[in-house]
Amino acid sequence: MRINEISAEISVIRSARRTLAAEIRPDGTVLVRAPLKMSEAQITRFLTQKAPLIEKHLQKQLRRKAEADALPPFTPDEIRAMADQALKVIPERVKYYAPLVGVTYGRITIRNQKSRWGSCSSVGNLNFNCLLMMTPPEVLDSVVVHELCHRLQPNHSAKFYAEVYRVFPDYDRCDRWLKEHGPALIRRMTG
Repeated sequence: MRINEISAEISVIRSARRTLAAEIRPDGTVLVRAPLKMSEAQITRFLTQKAPLIEKHLQKQLRRKAEADALPPFTPDEIRAMADQALKVIPERVKYYAPLVGVTYGRITIRNQKSRWGSCSSVGNLNFNCLLMMTPPEVLDSVVVHELCHRLQPNHSAKFYAEVYRVFPDYDRCDRWLKEHGPALIRRMTG
């Protein structure tokens, strides 16, 4: 799909949803999520109406990418130091938040991941990205709470987010920080 006022590639995913939403992806493309029966004309109208806002966010993302690209990749020694620091810090944060969430957990592993900040296995093993050491402490905590809440709800349902917000009311702000600044950190990991 192409809209003249938008300088990015646009793709549309239709699903059983009621609302229309546009998302700017880390790769600079625009993803539109639309209801199954919504017409192409309605989607085009929506995008034309939102074009100035979408373009503003695209330009902001391009500026951030240029700034991040100006920074050198992390060296193997820097990555090792982050992982060592994470091995000390993250288990303490998990230990603090697990009783607040009301869950137990298994093994904690620190990884050098290129696409995830954390994950939780079905048996409660937790994996965290060593790059979390480069985020503000509250952002790290938000990821810890997010993964621990998967012990209660192994999905991203409304019930899951209700648990996250119960323990960590400022989750949205931290999630926005990760969406804005996370891609630049990950680019420094991959060089």
